[in-house]
Amino acid sequence: MLTGAKVVLPTGVVEGGQVAVDGRRITGTAPAGAETVDVTGHWLVPGFVDIHNHGGGGASFSGTPEQILTAVRTHRLHGTTTLVASTVTDEMDLLVRQAGLLSELAEQGEIAGIHFEGPFISPCRKGAHSEALLRDPDPAEVRKLVDAARGHARMITLAAELPGGVDSVRLLAELGVIAAIGHTDATYEQTVEAIDAGATVATHLFNAMPGLGHRAPGPVAALLEDERVTVELINDGTHLHAAALQLAFHHAGAGRVAFITDAMDAAGIGDGRYMLGPLEVEVSEGVARLVQGGSIAGSTLTLDRAFKRAVTVDRLPVEHAVAALSANPARLLGMSDRIGSLEPGKDADLVLLDAAFDLKGVMRQGEWVVAPQLP
Repeated sequence: MLTGAKVVLPTGVVEGGQVAVDGRRITGTAPAGAETVDVTGHWLVPGFVDIHNHGGGGASFSGTPEQILTAVRTHRLHGTTTLVASTVTDEMDLLVRQAGLLSELAEQGEIAGIHFEGPFISPCRKGAHSEALLRDPDPAEVRKLVDAARGHARMITLAAELPGGVDSVRLLAELGVIAAIGHTDATYEQTVEAIDAGATVATHLFNAMPGLGHRAPGPVAALLEDERVTVELINDGTHLHAAALQLAFHHAGAGRVAFITDAMDAAGIGDGRYMLGPLEVEVSEGVARLVQGGSIAGSTLTLDRAFKRAVTVDRLPVEHAVAALSANPARLLGMSDRIGSLEPGKDADLVLLDAAFDLKGVMRQGEWVVAPQLP
């Protein structure tokens, strides 16, 4: 029984609230003989859900099972209790092989599924993806990746303006896999067509796509205005100006924003040289850029930092930050019955924060990943 905290529930913030945990679930009443932990002066929020993450702790999701688990555990230490593993553009055979490996870890409950970012993206907006490995989104090849994931493909990012793009979006919608628009040079009209075909996510909105123009509004306007679309935002202070974040929240509303990390190996580690797929990355002062060309190459973000920035720098209401970090991505994944909010019957996934919104404890499925650090 955790008592005394400000508890963020779907209905709002409860002062001096309490959360009871029995086994791996939140329960309506405390089990007999429950240990009581007084967390007065702290915040209790749902565990964070990251739907776009390439690695951390010096390891990536393109690596071995041991490296994948290192990355997963690194982000758990920062409050991410549910994580979708993202791949980067590579040879199709390697992506198929990696999908099989990741699907095994999904079956074990270590990750919540697989996100394929590339290779079906625009060379004009490739970012930190190898141009030589990019290809048009042929529905047959898209299906090949989905099949390789054995039911654990959660999302595929593609540029719908490329040949086969809209047909691939339709296929993904039929298969129950999220079609995400990103790394795209699409026009406004092409983006609207993709949304009508079934695309429901904007991959790191604003980044790796044309900017908002008053005569050529491009994908940003189409993705923000449509209520069927959830927009990813990387809230690290590097990928987005604060005004862009406020613009997204104003137009999409708090119910359609998902904070992501887009993290690479350096998350939780620090500066140095790393690999992102086949490309070398230099991390300096926490910002990851390609050694060749200087493009931003993912982030070193963890979601606890994204949360703190949202409420202390961006001045978002705590409830809006919780929605963007937990409830909205859980809904996207079809997992709202288990995660994303602090309610009886759901997994006991929670994050303990102090008054300054620094992380002081993490519980996943009823077990402490980070034991409460109390005064």
